Amino acid sequence: MRSFSIFSSCLVGNREAINLSICNRIDLVEFLVAPASKVLDHWFESDILKATLATDAAIGSMASIYSPGSGYVLLHHVMGETNGARGIWSYVEGGMGAVSTALGKAAMELGATLVTNAEVNQILTREDYHNHLVTGVLLNDGTEVKAKAVLSNATPYVTFQKLISEGALPDEYLQKVKSIDYRSGTTKFNVAVNKLPNFSVCPNTSEEPGVQHFGTIHIGAESLTHIDVACQEAWSGLPSQRPIIEMTIPSSLDKTISPPGQHVINLFVQYTPYELKVGDWRSCSVRKKFSSSCFSLIEEYAPGFTSSIVDYEMLTPPDLEQVFGLTGHVDLISNLMLTSRGETDERREQGETRKGGRAGRGQEGKGLGGRE
Repeated sequence: MRSFSIFSSCLVGNREAINLSICNRIDLVEFLVAPASKVLDHWFESDILKATLATDAAIGSMASIYSPGSGYVLLHHVMGETNGARGIWSYVEGGMGAVSTALGKAAMELGATLVTNAEVNQILTREDYHNHLVTGVLLNDGTEVKAKAVLSNATPYVTFQKLISEGALPDEYLQKVKSIDYRSGTTKFNVAVNKLPNFSVCPNTSEEPGVQHFGTIHIGAESLTHIDVACQEAWSGLPSQRPIIEMTIPSSLDKTISPPGQHVINLFVQYTPYELKVGDWRSCSVRKKFSSSCFSLIEEYAPGFTSSIVDYEMLTPPDLEQVFGLTGHVDLISNLMLTSRGETDERREQGETRKGGRAGRGQEGKGLGGRE
């Protein structure tokens, strides 16, 4: 009932939601709480079409498409907007680093000072009556940076369990943060190739990219059952024998990120457990076996893909944690969204909000990571 009331309040407070008919409001609530499989079965008949859409309900999580709340993940991935066009995702020219560069440039123009390669060791606080106020951060080299407010884009676990001073937050709140499901089933591949994939169902007509290279390319998922089997294997501690792959080719539109005639391919692969039942992700043979299974699967749809690979980077869940300080990938399911993310019962009842430099909820603010 609590989750339903949260969604009801969101509908009441949203102008577009208010204008929805009763039937459409019911459909929206179903999207938020139902399994993706139920939503897709309601609207579509084709197994291949449902499976293609269902991959958007699984990406980045260890949840099955039959798990309650996975319908929202599907909705989340199709409600993007670019230049007023709904359902559109875009590439950043120059790669994702161009976003950081643009933000940094804008910040410096406004007088900000940027410091890189300076890992934050602790978020400093001082007691203020019954609360604690944030006073700045302590860097690994011992430098203290004073501040009235600290924004963190580290995960809730890193921010509140590792960086915030001990005793600055209520035990109840810390327990809720600790109990958040951080499991991620995604491995990321960055692949450099010397030619574009040539898909059997839509062969290349020239060396230039075609429409088949511009969007998200779903590989391997041909039924809802197949996706669920891949998930069940990961739940048992095994990488999916026939992985679910989402491929994008940003260089098909952005000519600045690769040499002429060569391309960059991104692969989001499901499902890979953080800890393996047999073997370890640090093992070269384990990594080679899984990467080969992914490339072989792509080969079924685009013959010659494996031979086109110049080099690749493979980032498993432990790699993402070690390299980027990313503790899993907090699920997008509905019971971890909006006011349900880490809020204590007391604060929910009081409607209390922490502002400025207070050590409170903080999930909404993102800016200063545990690693910079």
